[in-house]
Amino acid sequence: MSWSEVSSWLGFADDSMHWIVRVFLIVFVTLLTNYLCHKVIGRIERQLAKTRNLWDDTLLDAGAKPFGVFIWLIGLSWAAEVAQRETGAVVFEAVDFIRAIGVIVLIIWFLIRFVKGAEEILVSPDKMKQPMDKTTMSAISKLLRASIIITGVLVIMQTLGYSVSGVLAFGGIGGIAVGFAAKDLLANFFGGLMIYLDRPFSVGDWIRSPDKNIEGTVEQIGWRLTCIRTFDKRPLYVPNSTFTTISVENPSRMTHRRIYETIGVRYDDFSQVPAIVEQVKTMLAEHEEIDETQTMIVNFNAFASSSLDFFIYTFTKTTNWIKYHEVKQDVLIKVMDIIQRNGAEVAFPTQTVHLPDQLKVLKEAESLQDRRE
Repeated sequence: MSWSEVSSWLGFADDSMHWIVRVFLIVFVTLLTNYLCHKVIGRIERQLAKTRNLWDDTLLDAGAKPFGVFIWLIGLSWAAEVAQRETGAVVFEAVDFIRAIGVIVLIIWFLIRFVKGAEEILVSPDKMKQPMDKTTMSAISKLLRASIIITGVLVIMQTLGYSVSGVLAFGGIGGIAVGFAAKDLLANFFGGLMIYLDRPFSVGDWIRSPDKNIEGTVEQIGWRLTCIRTFDKRPLYVPNSTFTTISVENPSRMTHRRIYETIGVRYDDFSQVPAIVEQVKTMLAEHEEIDETQTMIVNFNAFASSSLDFFIYTFTKTTNWIKYHEVKQDVLIKVMDIIQRNGAEVAFPTQTVHLPDQLKVLKEAESLQDRRE
């Protein structure tokens, strides 16, 4: 059924009715239809919220706004046709093209909103039993949206009368020149693609590089830049191509944290060293925050310049930075208690000066002379 037939059926084509009145009635009907559809969609949304299926909610939410705009697009284009037929204005001759392009744009808008909603569902631990990785899902979502937009632009160009095959051929030739001119941009693009595929880190991870002065928490992974929030809360923007040439350490994925400390006691306490070492080893084995399944070493290690050194090498169960330091503090305090219980002391840097006998006699004589005076 054409727009003219619809107009005749609704009575808007009546010649006795002034065209301005007909345009007004069309706009009014459009407004009323949009209002009623909004109410119906709201009621459907409330009913779907009671169900456990999340995809129908996402589909409805993605289509609600585009559908409202679609109603206005049809109504206004209809009113423009009436005005064009009566006035013959040239500006209204583009109504068909605008309507066709508008429908394509609304379809693109709907698909992009649906992809975004699906991404939010798939990465949410509250909505999915096994949520997908945020970094991977973000990459897939960006690729889908880019594909939708590119396809939509090609369809719009075909609708406007341009040859899509010619555009693609020109794009192939021009792509070579663009590739040379934008090699850094392409390097960053493929660097971002490698991050999405290899997943050395994801959003929220704490990373650092021994090759560059890079350390902080990953906030965003884009196609060109990765945003890292340093520990002094400054944003650090790193080109993705950088990650293809440097080593990246990801402490967020560690399984344990290590305690590696060297402790020295006095040379006078040599006889207590075996007992101290054995008791420290027992304390670590019984500590509830130390993982016995990992390497645990407590041994006398060296004759240092001013101390007898033994070292502790063990791993905590926690990887949390704050709790790790609490566990480490508790371990070191217990080591101090063990040393004191054995009647020993922790050594500190000292120097012993040996004086010749003649110098000692001279010093004693001077001291005696001072007392007499």
